[in-house]
Amino acid sequence: MRLAPLLAILATPAFGQADSGNELSFDLGLGAQSGPAYFGSDETVIGPTGSFALDRFAFGSVVIGDGDPNGIGFKGGFRYIGERSGDDYDELLGLNDIDAALELGGGITYTDLPTGHGDWGTLTYAEVRYGVIGHEAWVAEIGSDLIYTPTDDLTLTLGPRLFGGTDDYAETYFGVSPDEAASSSYDAFAATGGVLSRGLEASASYDFNEDWGVTGTITYEEFLNDAANSPIVQQGSSDQLNVSLVVTRSISFNF
Repeated sequence: MRLAPLLAILATPAFGQADSGNELSFDLGLGAQSGPAYFGSDETVIGPTGSFALDRFAFGSVVIGDGDPNGIGFKGGFRYIGERSGDDYDELLGLNDIDAALELGGGITYTDLPTGHGDWGTLTYAEVRYGVIGHEAWVAEIGSDLIYTPTDDLTLTLGPRLFGGTDDYAETYFGVSPDEAASSSYDAFAATGGVLSRGLEASASYDFNEDWGVTGTITYEEFLNDAANSPIVQQGSSDQLNVSLVVTRSISFNF
């Protein structure tokens, strides 16, 4: 199972002496997620997920997070993809096992946040990640969210997503080599990269108080091009649905 890319470092850099010394403030989340067992699977599994968002970092004259939250900013991102094995799913027998992967990267954002309850805002981002562990390939994602705050404690978002990857990425998860075809029920398939999926994501975040909150997220993804044409996906489903619920805690300390 894969974990959604929930890491978001959306702080805008600012430079100047911190008023209260060195400080680190962030939001940490832990929860559960349900989704496809692997890319293209029509079987749903449940597993853990989490989130991390940097609010403020101050060390000496370097301060990140005190800038204007609106306008152009930067974000970090990660995604964990669980291993895929024929020992776990009979339909994968004969295919090579795929090790778990960890993608790390970053991107650019443009934000126009709501100014109060009953107000609307937007967030647009483009992000690039690399598989530092596992597939060792590049992926990219772009998205745009409409943001609405019906109350001071509740934030709703909704927006489209577009995802792509290199040939190495596509071949890892959607390709079938001649040797694999000879030992499995699939025909050989050489998957090429490009735009591999499109989707829609909706979330609702509620703050119980200044320290605790909860976020629920629903993501629908439809495979495209060689991802959709893969025999692995065609025996399962090109429509993928992920649902997560994460409890968040704001943490801050001086050092």
